[in-house]
Amino acid sequence: MSSSYSFLFLHVLVMFSLASIGFSNLSDDFYEDVYPGALPTIRRVVEDAVRQERRMGASLLRLHFHDCFVNVDKVCGGPIVSCADILAVAARDSVVALHGPTWEVELGRRDSTTASRTTANNDIPTPLMQGLDEEDLVALSGAHTLGFAQCSTFRNRIYSETNNIDSTFASQRQANCPRSGGDSNLASLDPTPALFDSKYFSNLVSKKGLLHFDQALFSGGETDELVKTYSTNLRTFSKDFAKSMIKMGNIKPLTGNQGQIRVDCRTVN
Repeated sequence: MSSSYSFLFLHVLVMFSLASIGFSNLSDDFYEDVYPGALPTIRRVVEDAVRQERRMGASLLRLHFHDCFVNVDKVCGGPIVSCADILAVAARDSVVALHGPTWEVELGRRDSTTASRTTANNDIPTPLMQGLDEEDLVALSGAHTLGFAQCSTFRNRIYSETNNIDSTFASQRQANCPRSGGDSNLASLDPTPALFDSKYFSNLVSKKGLLHFDQALFSGGETDELVKTYSTNLRTFSKDFAKSMIKMGNIKPLTGNQGQIRVDCRTVN
């Protein structure tokens, strides 16, 4: 799995590592009666984390981040809020904290009793297999407006690709990403890695996409026009991103009596 610290892959992991195949039965007021303070608590922790380290919004990919929310269940007297719901809400709140759009997160997910990070990394279904369309794929890829990627994930692009990459951009990235060594050296995925904007798409139009699969969205194919639209219209991108996040958030969650509410999000109970 790519080691880029991106919000998009956080949410994919939320859906496929903490949740599993089931039937959607979510609601936006799921915790209203049992713990009305759940969402404000998560939002406060996210805002505090982003205030201390702007990169934290994108770094939510790392699943151990939810250790920061250990006091959520303490506040409500026990394990009531699932890890899957915590991460789904935290994902939304981190985008908002970095000046991105908000959206309604439906709640009531339960956590898997069997999933592992290794399985999630190896067996993530393709977007089209999960009912997401091409527009969703482009919009969700825009999550790379936040965060950084490690040298090992873009080395081949800046040294071996020539047809769809700006040569000056490639040279600039080579300065911090040698042909060998420096695998963990970081480069921002767009010029403003701690701000939700449309510069990720502007980069693609200029052939400055850092990752190969990002630049593939603007390479003479069917998604070129949508990338162009997003590059000049932040409002449209934000609206479509929020819509696609809702759609992805409702992909086959565990609900009802399925799964469990994990006490420790890193392990099954």
